[in-house]
Amino acid sequence: MEVKDITKVTLFGRENVKVFANRPSTLREVVKNTVSKFGNKDALILDGGYMTYQELDKESDALIAAMQNKYNIQKGDRIVSLISNRFEFATVVLACIKSGIIMVPVNIKLTAPEITYILSHSKPKLIIADEELCSLVEECNQYDSEVMPYTKNLVCIGNASAKYDRFSTLLAEQQPPKEVELTETDPAFLLYTSGTTGRPKGATISHINVIHSIMHFQRAYNSTEDVRTMLAVPFFHVTGLVAQFLHILYIGGSMVILKTYQNEKYIKQCYEYKVNFQLNVPTIFAMMATSPLLKEYSFDFVKMVGYGGSPIYQQTLEMLKQVFPNATYHNVYGATETTSPTTIMPASYPMSKATSVGLPVETGDVKIVDDHDNEAGVNEIGELLIKGPMVIGEYWDNPEANKTSFIDGYWRSGDLAKVDEDGFIYIMDRKKDMINRGGEKIFSIEVEDVLKKHPEIIEAAVVAVPDEIFGERVKAIIVSDTLNDDSTDAIRSYCKQYLAKFKVPELFEFMEELPKTASGKVLKHTLR
Repeated sequence: MEVKDITKVTLFGRENVKVFANRPSTLREVVKNTVSKFGNKDALILDGGYMTYQELDKESDALIAAMQNKYNIQKGDRIVSLISNRFEFATVVLACIKSGIIMVPVNIKLTAPEITYILSHSKPKLIIADEELCSLVEECNQYDSEVMPYTKNLVCIGNASAKYDRFSTLLAEQQPPKEVELTETDPAFLLYTSGTTGRPKGATISHINVIHSIMHFQRAYNSTEDVRTMLAVPFFHVTGLVAQFLHILYIGGSMVILKTYQNEKYIKQCYEYKVNFQLNVPTIFAMMATSPLLKEYSFDFVKMVGYGGSPIYQQTLEMLKQVFPNATYHNVYGATETTSPTTIMPASYPMSKATSVGLPVETGDVKIVDDHDNEAGVNEIGELLIKGPMVIGEYWDNPEANKTSFIDGYWRSGDLAKVDEDGFIYIMDRKKDMINRGGEKIFSIEVEDVLKKHPEIIEAAVVAVPDEIFGERVKAIIVSDTLNDDSTDAIRSYCKQYLAKFKVPELFEFMEELPKTASGKVLKHTLR
């Protein structure tokens, strides 16, 4: 799997993009290679059940045939998934990457109004959902009747009522799937990210994006088929999808799946299944630190620990080094738009670099620019711009975002950073007004827009408050003539109608007026 040659190409209209010269042509080739080498090996483990790569390949073929024959879904069409951490998610992933169908994995924590927008924007031909989420899909019709054509083809995973098609029935398809021609620039996934305008943006992730990200992980971690990881983060996030599952698929490793995170279950299964590759958001590691069960087992078999998505507290990192004494530790920085990693901390580094997020990935280019887009000098703070084959080609059907988010082949990260004399990157602050709660990204404007619709709220601003477990929590500052500290439960209930639970403010403060600039802009740094 050693790849030495890096060359430059024009990709998505961007010149001089560095790529691995010797790379798989598509993700379908990745699947084919792994199945041929490791067909009888356990790819997935869940609650004592096992699924081999061969079984996964066979089920995904049946699903492709069913989608083609029953629903007339073709290459380039979208299907939306509302699926929790389970085998079926992986089956849908493989079906899509082998057939050219674009998978739209949706956060299962979202509310019906939030899902409605994604349906109206992505226009799927099919929705596949967990049994308990099918009614949520139907509820979307109440918010926008125009999504009804997209909700009529609804497949249920589980024991659905007669009005839904069953996922298990689709897997009984006997016809072979029709072969389609694929290229590495074909879209594979649409992952919706929170937007600064309050509407999520669909990051169009192509085969070549994923291929470079999984190669970056493999090379940085020197990961092999002996790797076993535990999926505790959501499958539908770029970390679960790319950094774990598709990375593991590429190397022929195994993945233990947790449906939902539970401290004791996570710790016990890590030991039982000898999970030697730990990759999580810092929140999970911080929660692990609270369990006395950690001290009952020896985890000397753990070889790699990766973390990212939010800052990690020093005491959490010190705990990890005691629990996993033989592991290398890698801070990872990236985004959905960069298909996960932009920088990875090398296995060894000087302690003076400890606060860094590492070095750019091998085919990545980064630069720091000032407010006028002039390149900043060493250790000067500015916005981090990112270029490389792992960067998305575009946002789906969003000309305005495409115009403002890319410049000279680089993607604007919105993060303020600096680079030192050795090339190590340091994230200093966020230019975008974003809250990071346990790895879930929340733009304050999303929450503010909901609060401002409340008939008794005059003004509202939302900021992040530091938290040792989740990294940050959501706080709302409200101006109202009638609401006060006794109203917080009612405001939360109101927000839950329109926002996913993790976006709902946990803390409130009531003020007579919000601090503002002379031009009327709310001073968020003053509120913080």
